[in-house]
Amino acid sequence: MLDPHFRRALSYLRPYRWQLILVVVLSLVSTGFSLVVPLLSRTLVDGAILAGDAGALRLVVLVFVAVTAAGFGLNVWSGLRYTRVSADVLFDMRLALYRHLQQLSPRFHARTRFGDIMSRLNNDIGEIQRVASEVVLAWVGNVLFLIGAVVMLAYLDLRLLLLGTAALPVSIWALVHYRRRLEKRVAVLRERSADIGSFLIETLQGVRLVVAANAQEREVQRFRRRNGRFIDALMAMQWTTYLSGGLPGLVLSGSTALVFLYGGQRVIDGTLTLGTLVAFMAYQLRLFAPVQALMGLYASFATVRVSLGRVHEILDVEPEVVEAPSAAALPEVRGELALDDVTLSFDRGGPVLEHVTLRAPAGACLAIVGPSGGGKSTVADLVLRFLDPDAGTVRLDGQDLRALRLRDLRAHVGLVEQEPAVFHASIADNIRYARPGATDDEVRAAARAAGLEALAASLPDGCETVVGERGAALSAGERQRVAVARALLAAPSVLVLDEPTAALDPESEQRVAEGFEAVMRGRTTVLITHRAALARRADRVAVLDGARVVEQGAPDELMARGGRFAELFAADRAS
Repeated sequence: MLDPHFRRALSYLRPYRWQLILVVVLSLVSTGFSLVVPLLSRTLVDGAILAGDAGALRLVVLVFVAVTAAGFGLNVWSGLRYTRVSADVLFDMRLALYRHLQQLSPRFHARTRFGDIMSRLNNDIGEIQRVASEVVLAWVGNVLFLIGAVVMLAYLDLRLLLLGTAALPVSIWALVHYRRRLEKRVAVLRERSADIGSFLIETLQGVRLVVAANAQEREVQRFRRRNGRFIDALMAMQWTTYLSGGLPGLVLSGSTALVFLYGGQRVIDGTLTLGTLVAFMAYQLRLFAPVQALMGLYASFATVRVSLGRVHEILDVEPEVVEAPSAAALPEVRGELALDDVTLSFDRGGPVLEHVTLRAPAGACLAIVGPSGGGKSTVADLVLRFLDPDAGTVRLDGQDLRALRLRDLRAHVGLVEQEPAVFHASIADNIRYARPGATDDEVRAAARAAGLEALAASLPDGCETVVGERGAALSAGERQRVAVARALLAAPSVLVLDEPTAALDPESEQRVAEGFEAVMRGRTTVLITHRAALARRADRVAVLDGARVVEQGAPDELMARGGRFAELFAADRAS
């Protein structure tokens, strides 16, 4: 019965079935030519050399050259076609995994190491691709040759065939025995490789902290320990690979010695022609290579099964947010936003939001403030529908977000995160990311509104300057302004700003606030902030504390009331 992981993998082959059938047909014809060559040796010995027939000798050599050349050409043709098809199939698998990762919630990404994800995207699918491109076609060719060679061996001499395959059951037992061990060794090796990848990503991203804390040698030792565990796993896997691939072949080589002994004695006795023995040994020696190769391929399939299991493990994670089959289009948005009695919990214990009710009228600015860990950023995840509430409803223009098409929702609702994503591209391309068709003038206008004109003027290439991976060439404040400019260029009907000025000085904060107010005039803004100056610019403020809304109202009204809002910003009022 076919392994479930391989059965799932076959689904990726269906779109390419006709191309694969052509490859198999070409491989079958190429194998047929290969099977003719050893049989020619019997004619060469018995019908040409021992018979003293020079004409027959020349004819056999001519046929040998023609058959060999034709087989080589067909083998190259089928190999190149299969390599292309296998690359397309594996891209489809990698694409499916990539798309699935895009659908998974922030909770999944928070609990899964980035290095482990990259290990599965690169290492595991790379291993599948290696076996698929280098091994599977060879497996087909070897199986076809093996069947044909056995038929020819039986045709030449059945007793010699039975003697030559006597040790085959022992070889198969050894192969199956060590294959089970190999799967476990490969799984451990993949985990150790992912450990190293996660370690490198984490420490290189935090290299400034490592250096500032004089922790370089400490991290080197941690790296050395992880690498030591990787090497141990590698050596254990390699030893098991040798046993699973080499030991069965070693057992089979004993059968070849018996064939030499028994067949040679029959030639001496005159019960077997020399040409037949030569042809038989040619097939026998050629048979040994595909048998050994198939045993090695069996071991390769063991490693692929582990890799497929690791890929399927992620593909089997159910997305928390799924678009309903009957999801409604959202061609226009007024911008009325509401959270009705919303409760949401994470894996860490109590609820992050509990019975939260908020209203942001169309065109208004709602500020959400509160202490750290109070659930403010979770509101942004709910409004963009990165998460769904455990209870309660999030509505846009009176419609439950779960009833809307996700693409339409995110086209009308924009987000600026506290730690924004900046790509290894120019400032202009980063700003244009949300609106690829925007003109240069529109990009420059958004940059000015976000307070980026001074930065652009100081750079030799202006907004065309490449900012490095994750915006490494920019300060934290500059990255935030790029993200604000990106959102302003998109001009959504609802804009969610999650601590958009956390890394800015008061003057820059003022300019950014004026920029988004100008662009968002008449549109809805949700402003998550711990800055009093920004909160006071809002039409209405909601205070989140302990997962609940403890105060709501106009900022001046809440400040005069002397409640939780006033306590949060008492220092600002005093200054």
